[in-house]
Amino acid sequence: MDMVNGDSGSSCELLEAQAQVYNCTFNFLNSMALKCAVQLGIPDLIHNHGQSMTLSKLATALNIIPNKADSLRRLMRILAHSGFFARQKITSENYEHEEEYFLTPASNLLLKDKPLKAAPFMSLILDPIISDPFHLMSTWFQNDDPTLFETANGKPFWDSVAQQPQLNSLFYDVMNTDSELISSVVIKDCKEVFKGLKSLVDVGGGTGAVAKAIASAFSHIKCTVFDLPHVVDKLQGTTTADNLEFLGGDMFEAIPSADAVLLKVRKSSITNLSS
Repeated sequence: MDMVNGDSGSSCELLEAQAQVYNCTFNFLNSMALKCAVQLGIPDLIHNHGQSMTLSKLATALNIIPNKADSLRRLMRILAHSGFFARQKITSENYEHEEEYFLTPASNLLLKDKPLKAAPFMSLILDPIISDPFHLMSTWFQNDDPTLFETANGKPFWDSVAQQPQLNSLFYDVMNTDSELISSVVIKDCKEVFKGLKSLVDVGGGTGAVAKAIASAFSHIKCTVFDLPHVVDKLQGTTTADNLEFLGGDMFEAIPSADAVLLKVRKSSITNLSS
């Protein structure tokens, strides 16, 4: 193609290229729309309503001023396109050609009072302390900082987690909720993985959500939550389960002996997002 050699190519190719640039540029609107919906409590409003909600009812419940009602419609359409809500048009005596919205499996994970949830993960990833460093990516490529996070904040991610109570709380809330969701699936559908095990160590196990679930489901498995001392010090002695313990240490120095070692990938995925 001519465009590979630097030529602008045909008008069709030029417009397709422009559309690709626009599409990539505006991709952030999907995550910002999702964050807005959670902050407004839209999934909970529809859930508590007990059935689908029309756009006008949503606008009333959210106290949306009339001149922003069309913007709410645009927000909901973006989220419906992304699969967070189901949408259909209705016609009735009171509502002519209006839209109503339903929850989907994805938006059910955004409900505040559900035991399995994903909203904390979204809140952490879209928090400025995590998202802002990406504005400095070009700067990071030309300096010797090991991570984007350090370029933006002047310290490693883990130092910030240890020193900032709000970030610490948010981070471990994400770890707990994510672990509860994953462990529920693993224990339900992957029981054969634990066959024959008598001991298991959860490396970087945090507050022990996964290990607690495994210990509860498989009473014959001795589970050890292994993490940095400042993470587990206050947790030692807090469990009444005979087959669960917390142990402080450094995984890069030594890992306790066990039949199986559990490493939960998502934890490193979160911390590597800005590295």
